[in-house]
Amino acid sequence: MPLPRLVPVVALAVAATLTLAGCAADWSKPHDVSLLGRPGAGFAPRVTPVPESTVHPRAGSWDGVRPSPGYRVVLLTAGDDAPAKAVADAVRSWAGAEHVDLRTVQADGDHVQGIVRAIDQHPDLIIGAGNDLVDALALVTASHLDQQFLIVGAEVAEPTENVTAVDWTGASFRGEGLGMASTYDPASFTAERCGAGVRAGVTAVLTGLTGVVLWIR
Repeated sequence: MPLPRLVPVVALAVAATLTLAGCAADWSKPHDVSLLGRPGAGFAPRVTPVPESTVHPRAGSWDGVRPSPGYRVVLLTAGDDAPAKAVADAVRSWAGAEHVDLRTVQADGDHVQGIVRAIDQHPDLIIGAGNDLVDALALVTASHLDQQFLIVGAEVAEPTENVTAVDWTGASFRGEGLGMASTYDPASFTAERCGAGVRAGVTAVLTGLTGVVLWIR
């Protein structure tokens, strides 16, 4: 008697697995990306900033902007320090709130190969979390100008137009042997600050304000 009852259960489990697999998004296919909402006053300067410049958006001016559901993002992480974890947690929280299609690539070890794995997934945006990634991002991003990158809590020294960064007092690591800034403060990577950094950075990317450093308070 137990066997006939198990067969339908197994069949249902297999069917459910196949259904979930069939629903997985194929990121190799193009899709529409739209901007929902618009930035508030003071988000972008009146004059288009030159590449590599620093922009000071008004606090909260990014709150009314979000991507259309299904926006494809790869969270690229490296390191197990508290700031890297705080940024990664902020990305996950934002993605859940905004119905973002999020995947994660852990790039510990060979950082360049980790970045390449992220690029190969064809996301709309790659968000980097962790100072350990900065030098590798500086090396790779200039050769992939069709891929947008966002770095939260750090920056590359000479960003190309596809690399946007968000920093604040206590966060501005630049790599390239420059050492840690004297103002670096791991305690500044609060959930609130990292969350604001993610939203401000994504707003910049969605509105075309790229290749700059956004400095938030």
